Amino acid sequence: MLEGLAAKEKVTGLKQTRRAVIAGRAVLVYLACDADPWLTEPLRLLCRQQNVSVEEGHTLQQLGRAAGISVGTAAVALLAK
Repeated sequence: MLEGLAAKEKVTGLKQTRRAVIAGRAVLVYLACDADPWLTEPLRLLCRQQNVSVEEGHTLQQLGRAAGISVGTAAVALLAK
């Protein structure tokens, strides 16, 4: 499911993902299942309001690796072309 994420246009991190959702550029958001809900819940609610699909079930480290960065990340957004 995360295969090829590094090759697609995306943003990583909660702030950049939030900005992409607000701007209407995000088509899919991945949220780490082991991230603090206090941090991810506002983004989840924003995605629901903006009708952006949310995918969960991957860890911080899995999302970071799949996105091609060397650290874990709580959120990754795939962007519209």
